[in-house]
Amino acid sequence: MKKKRLAIVGASGHGKVVADAALKGGWDEILFFDDAWPELTEVGVWQVIGNTRQLQEQAVCFDGAVVAIGNNMIRLDKQYELEQTGIQLVTIIHPSATVSPYSVIGKGSVVFAGAVVNAFATIGIGCIINTGSTIDHDCLLADGVHVSPGAHLGGNVHIGKAAWVGIGSSVKQFIQIGENVVVGAGAAVVNDIESGLTVIGVPARAMMKRL
Repeated sequence: MKKKRLAIVGASGHGKVVADAALKGGWDEILFFDDAWPELTEVGVWQVIGNTRQLQEQAVCFDGAVVAIGNNMIRLDKQYELEQTGIQLVTIIHPSATVSPYSVIGKGSVVFAGAVVNAFATIGIGCIINTGSTIDHDCLLADGVHVSPGAHLGGNVHIGKAAWVGIGSSVKQFIQIGENVVVGAGAAVVNDIESGLTVIGVPARAMMKRL
């Protein structure tokens, strides 16, 4: 039987977790690509064998690819770049995650161990649903959103493109969060947040406007 080969773009700590989840999810062989190659040749137990250009040239050798870059906008930009060259981007879901069959997970997104995605939630492309986080019913996450470990979204929460929901934070049901927002660690979001803001605290309040 042919081995399933996965290319991961981004040789980082986040990439290690993506690789581990992929192996547990049924991928047989993992190889990394990073634009720091050839100076960077390994990450954990995995080899870094080229940069983005090499992956584009070797795309037919892989059954799928995923971008494992923590920065939301850089991850999305890299994913768009790969899509334009016809590389097959895949979703990685850890087998211990609970994902409703009535939810939608966009391509290039990852759902890590212990996470929960409930019925009729919609996750955009290139999102990170991190370890032990929960996405309740009817949530809508735009492209490139990162929900950090242990963060929890109530039902019908809408989050804009490239927003970052910090570790251990919580978002009340029916909240609207704009694009490029950062929700600080442990924050409790009980009011809507306009695009570009960083919010912290309990209840969460604006700390600064992001560019």
